[in-house]
Formats: sequence, C-alpha cells, structure tokens
Amino acid sequence: MYSLAIIPFSSSDAWVMATAVVCAVACAIPGCFLVLRRMSMLGDAISHAVLPGLAMAFLITGTRDLWPMLIGAAAFGLLTAVVSSWLSRHARVPEDASMGVVFSSFFALGVLLITLGARSVDLDPGCVLYGLLEAAALDTTTVLGFVLPRALVALSVVLVLNATLTVVFWKEIKLVCFDPALATAMGISAGLVHYGLMGAVATTTVASFESVGSILVVAMLVAPGATAHLLTDRLARMVPLAAILAAVCAVVGHLLALYFDTNIAGMMSVVAGAQFALAALLAPRYGIIPSAVRRLSLSLKIEREDLLGDLFRASEAARLGSIKARARHVLPPHWRASVARHQLRVRGLIEVGPGGPILTLAGGAEAARIIRSHRLWEAFLCERLKLAMDHVHDPSERMEHHITPEMEHALRKEFARTQQDPQGKPIPQG
Repeated sequence: MYSLAIIPFSSSDAWVMATAVVCAVACAIPGCFLVLRRMSMLGDAISHAVLPGLAMAFLITGTRDLWPMLIGAAAFGLLTAVVSSWLSRHARVPEDASMGVVFSSFFALGVLLITLGARSVDLDPGCVLYGLLEAAALDTTTVLGFVLPRALVALSVVLVLNATLTVVFWKEIKLVCFDPALATAMGISAGLVHYGLMGAVATTTVASFESVGSILVVAMLVAPGATAHLLTDRLARMVPLAAILAAVCAVVGHLLALYFDTNIAGMMSVVAGAQFALAALLAPRYGIIPSAVRRLSLSLKIEREDLLGDLFRASEAARLGSIKARARHVLPPHWRASVARHQLRVRGLIEVGPGGPILTLAGGAEAARIIRSHRLWEAFLCERLKLAMDHVHDPSERMEHHITPEMEHALRKEFARTQQDPQGKPIPQG
C-alpha cells in the first residue's frame, strides 16, 4: 500500500481506475450522438429496459458470461427503441410518453425477474442497479498471458468497437444526426443508422452494468456528451472532448470515492454532474455567466450609443434652430444609463458640465458615425425595400447598434450621392 497525497491507493485501485476510465469513455462515445439527436432520454430508457434481458439471460443460462447477457440486453434495448417509435408514430402517443411507458414497464419487469431469481440463484439486485466497480480487480481472466480484470477486458472490447464504428461510419452518423432527410435522399438508411446506434447503446449499457449499474450508466451516457456540446459546436472536437471529460470523471471520481470512502460509480456521476454544472455556468459561448456578461455588455453599448446619438441630435437641432423636446440625456438616468455615461466620460467621448453632458471632439466623431449608420439604413429601407417613411425609424434605431464597418462602407458606397435621409435630415459625412 502506498499513498497518493492523503488518499490511500493500492495496486488493485489502479485496475479499478483503469476499468472506470474505459467504462466512462466507452459510454461517452455513443452518448455524444444521443445528445446531438436529442435522444438522451432514449438512452435512459434503453439503460433501464435492458434489465429484463439481463435477468432472463441469467435465469436461462445460470451464468454471467458476457455473450448471453449481451444478446439478451441488446434484444430488449432494440425492442425498446422499436416499440417506442411504433407507439409514437402509430398510436398517437407523444414520443416522451411512449418512452416513459416502455422503459418503466420493461424496468419493472426486470426488477421483478431479479427479485424472483434472487431467491434461488446468486443474483444481487443492488449490483445490477448500482454496480460493483470496487470489486472489479477481484474477478480476473487471462488474456495473452496477462491476468486482467474481466470487466476491463469486456469494456475494452466495447470501447474499441464503439470507436471503430464511429470512425468507419463517421460520415453517415454525422449526416443522420444533423439532417436525416438529406441522408435518406442521398441513399443512407437513417433507420439503419438509428438502430445501429441503439444497438451500440444497448451493448455499452450491458457491458457497463457490472461496473456502474443500470441507473448510474445513464450519467456516463449523457453527461460527458452534454458537457462537451456546451463547450464546442464541432462534432469532430465534441467526441474526443467528451471522451476526455469522461476519463476525468472516472479518475477524479475514483480518488474522491477513496477519500470519502463511498461508492465509486456514484462519485463518478457526481463529478460528471459537477462538470456539466461548471460548463453550463462558464462555457464561453453558451454558459450562463458569459451569456449574461455579453447581454450586459450589449445593453451598455446600446446605452452609450443612444446617449451619443441624443447629444448629436440635440446639437444638430440647436445648429438648425429647431425647438425639440427635452432629450433623454438630461433626464434622471437609470443605473445602466449612469454606467454608460461614466464609461463615456472615462473614454473621453463626453464631458459633463453645468448644463449636462456635451460631446468632445472624439465623441462627436463617434456620434456622427452612429447617426450616419442610422440614416443610411433608413435610406436603404425606403429605397431598396420600399418601406413607408414612417416605418423606418424604429428598425433603424435598433439596427444602428449592429452595423459593422464593412456594412457601413457598403451602404456609403450604395448611397454615395444621397445627402439626406428619407425625412430630409442630413447624413453626416466623414
């Protein structure tokens, strides 16, 4: 026995950790495609519905050998997918309801068979439901002269199979995931790919039962893929990223389970949930916090530009001798407007005097750019889209904040000879 920091770690723990890593990665690969196809609940359904197949295979053969268990589980897994699809299409039952009815019925049947079988044979319901990863190193087999955990060997075969099928049929799987109709039009059988994926899920599920159980395998099927999907939009990056995240779940979950002296598979699921929560909060594009920061940044940008536009129009009205209603910038501002005004002062675009804020030279140039974009867009809406004059101001006021320099250049080139907007106001030059 030796120590990893303050966590007790033995040689058998190394085999358990290896088994956990292989199990998690094997689940993560098909799980990515379940997430992309919005079929995560079907993975949940299959992981529960294969239980009667396992129980029946065990009761018939009296052994826990891989192939009888695999055949029984795969049969019920595919049956779950077929029956759910049939109910959804032909019985006017919503897809989620059909999955719920089928998997709960099959799962109840499996629990009943296990309960009945446990009276006469060595069949532990807790092992099937929650797994027994801690004992993986005790059940060994010999492969090429090496003594290895039996679960590790089975899961390694499934991992290699999943990875090979993913690489070989990458184009077909990707096309079916994103556009099944186009795949069918190109001669690719979307149904065959679908049931092939369900078969892979069922196979992976039964191989993982002994390690993480029928309940916790759901987390390994869904969480790494869902987390990776929050972090990237490219499928070629999503699958290996999900595999890495799954491996991290296994390693960290195992170490934490040793530290807290608790179930390894359960702790793996906790880590997977923590990964997803962090991604949901912090993912650069889809995370809650970055999205909130972007929305706040955009709202402050709009406030700044609206204030500059108000000041420009007020100074323009004064030059033209027009009498205008009191502009918004002299009214008591709300908190976003106050922050925007402070930012403009810090950037040197406005100065605040006794009469209120006024534009600096740099602020005047920026305000002119905003008004120019607004009035050029009004000209575009009137002359090219033939909108009525009284229908162009509001959409232009929203659009002025999103016109890029390239768009402004194209508009200026398109309306090079136009000096006024549809209301007769001059378009600032510069």
